[in-house]
Amino acid sequence: MPTAVAFDRSRISDPALFSIADKVLAGERLSPADGVTLFRTADLHGLGTLADAANRAKHGDLVTFASNQHINPTNVCILRQTCVFCSYARLPKEDGAYRYTMDQVWSEAAQASNAMTREFHIVGGLDMKAGLAYYTEMFRGLKARHPQVHLKALTAVEIAHIARIDKMSVRDVLVALRDAGLDTMPGGGAEVFSPGVRATIAEKKLAGSEWIDVHRVAHNLGIRTNCTMLYGHVETIEDRINHLGMLRDLQDETGGFLAYIPLAYHPDNNELGVELGRTGTATTGFDDLKNLAVGRLFLDNFEHVKSHWIMVTPALSQLSLHFGVNDLEGTVVREKIYHEAGAHTAQAMSLDDLLRLIRGAGKVPAERDSFYNVLRTFDDEPPRAEAA
Repeated sequence: MPTAVAFDRSRISDPALFSIADKVLAGERLSPADGVTLFRTADLHGLGTLADAANRAKHGDLVTFASNQHINPTNVCILRQTCVFCSYARLPKEDGAYRYTMDQVWSEAAQASNAMTREFHIVGGLDMKAGLAYYTEMFRGLKARHPQVHLKALTAVEIAHIARIDKMSVRDVLVALRDAGLDTMPGGGAEVFSPGVRATIAEKKLAGSEWIDVHRVAHNLGIRTNCTMLYGHVETIEDRINHLGMLRDLQDETGGFLAYIPLAYHPDNNELGVELGRTGTATTGFDDLKNLAVGRLFLDNFEHVKSHWIMVTPALSQLSLHFGVNDLEGTVVREKIYHEAGAHTAQAMSLDDLLRLIRGAGKVPAERDSFYNVLRTFDDEPPRAEAA
């Protein structure tokens, strides 16, 4: 349950938030109706005040990041024609389709030899020729070459795909991958759990309840995971709250989630963006900040809420550090998936730029490992508030 927090009630202007503020002050769990109220309020400042107070009660002014490198080994995907929001996937013979050989994986991973990279983030498409043997060989090879680097790899959708094509149980797949070097799992593939939404944007993708089941199995095997929600397309506010409620329930049950990361939908280069007439029109900063703040307040059993600067820009991620966020996507190297969907941010961020961003928000930056243990803080300069 949440920790009681302190904040200035005078900074809240929407009367609908007053009873929720009382709950936050008392450390009481918010109801689904409270969550809907938070999403519907126009009092962004008041919402931020509540989320910032809840975050400070847990983390003070500390903002963490990890030095990580993205490896996307294949964009071949059997759901190419049914996941209408995706800009990354390709059919096997389609222009731009690729599948890395092991030598290509080793070559891309070689950038970790500078000793800065502490985590490989590995996700890709649902490729019929990338089954258990492909990934176990990859993980063993990466661990042999970079034993100091943590492997965060494969979404629940990819795990279920491997189980299907190799005719194995999800549990057996996870055990084999863990034995090959898998450390934790990312939270992608969740999208929005609502069956109606999934029927519209990802008709044949793993159902929301099945996504939860894969993570439950992982948690019971001692594999910690992240979780996400893709917002800003066809979902309703009620869909969002139901999604968050399912995440909160599983966290109550297993305690296996490390962090919550809301993901902004990007409409470029995908069928859904064309259908919605949204090409070139991403989510608003208002909604981006709301999703982070509501995540912090509603998911009271989560320690960490992360902003993905690749998706919402570094400037908005900096502002989010006063809307409940305590963790930033780190010094990413060569991210591909969101850039295919129209993200105009850089594909990497240097350590100096990341430190400048965090300090500019008046926060203290700290490098962490993949389990959120602080490795070192960068408090040699006093925090100062300035624009990014």
